[in-house]
Amino acid sequence: MIDYEKILNRDILNIKPSGIRKFFDIANEMDNIISLSIGEPDFQTPWHVRQSGIASLEKGRTWYSPNKGFLNLREEISKYFYRKFNVLYSPHTELVVTVGGSEAIDLSLRCLCNPGDEVIIPQPSFVCYEPLAFVSKAVPVIIETKSENDFKMTAEELQKSITPKSKVLILPYPNNPTGAILNKDDQIEIAKIVEKHNLMVISDEIYGELTYGQSHVSFSSISGMRERTVVISGFSKCYAMTGWRLGYAVGPEPIIDQMTKLHQYGIMCSPTIAQYAAIEALKNGDGDISYMRAEYDMRRKFVLGRFKEMGLPCFEPLGAFYTFPSIKHTGLSSEEFCGNLIKSKKVAVVPGNAFGKSGEGYIRVSYSYSLKHLKEALVRIESFLNEKA
Repeated sequence: MIDYEKILNRDILNIKPSGIRKFFDIANEMDNIISLSIGEPDFQTPWHVRQSGIASLEKGRTWYSPNKGFLNLREEISKYFYRKFNVLYSPHTELVVTVGGSEAIDLSLRCLCNPGDEVIIPQPSFVCYEPLAFVSKAVPVIIETKSENDFKMTAEELQKSITPKSKVLILPYPNNPTGAILNKDDQIEIAKIVEKHNLMVISDEIYGELTYGQSHVSFSSISGMRERTVVISGFSKCYAMTGWRLGYAVGPEPIIDQMTKLHQYGIMCSPTIAQYAAIEALKNGDGDISYMRAEYDMRRKFVLGRFKEMGLPCFEPLGAFYTFPSIKHTGLSSEEFCGNLIKSKKVAVVPGNAFGKSGEGYIRVSYSYSLKHLKEALVRIESFLNEKA
């Protein structure tokens, strides 16, 4: 009998499966379940964007694209960055279109890290950063952010984490799972530490269009940071295009060259149908973003209000479409809370520790669902809390 553990890659074997998908998979096997577990917009991709993808099929545009993506898409992404953040990237040399933002994160870590380099990761944060750093032979260094700081990584915390092996800082803002954001002043202070210690930055800005009360500031727009930063973004969240699997990275030409080379061998190119749809989204989709952002903001306020009514402590998230309430007062661990909630009330949420050890004592509740969906889920959560009181 073959012992596959001796055959398989040890680094991959040591990676834990995603804690997000665990409860999503349980929910999929239950009847009458309400899931608030996945960051999946409940909106359909806007019709004019879908039409563009459909038209590309009808016209037989089903061939490979250039490795970096169609030039007209790269030109639109370049215009978007200049229009939104006053940062100009060459569509020819400083931009690569990827299969979702996740591929761009993977490529950037593989291309920036040598064995033993340290990658600084604020947590709680998206589940992929730490394992992808690990399989890139880098050493993840975790900064545990705190609710009293609104889950922001501070410049002081960054400074304390620096060692001679520090190489890359990941900036996951707006943040999944907490909804935290960094304003321009926060970023300026972090930029001083980045420059002082010659760090490179991977700034994951996939939720950049989903901020409430203030506009997103791209880290690459901070003085001196353009040449040190790879910005990751995409179309999944702001245009409700999760299934189209399209993202991109912008950054300095020498880094994008190497990312493109790896993308060339591992993926070849992103789906052409999705690229045609994305061109339309960038050209004519600002109104769609504004509409969806207003809807998310209304849901955000509703969920926060209901948490307050039921005595569930939660700081106010100003980005993305997640809340991160504390369940410490229940005496249950995050896993216990989520497990008991799904069994007794058929509501699926994600344990905070899925996003790092510092997420223990919290749960992630997504409000990317309809108001009707949210209202019923919160009634059930309140009932669960009352039974535990």
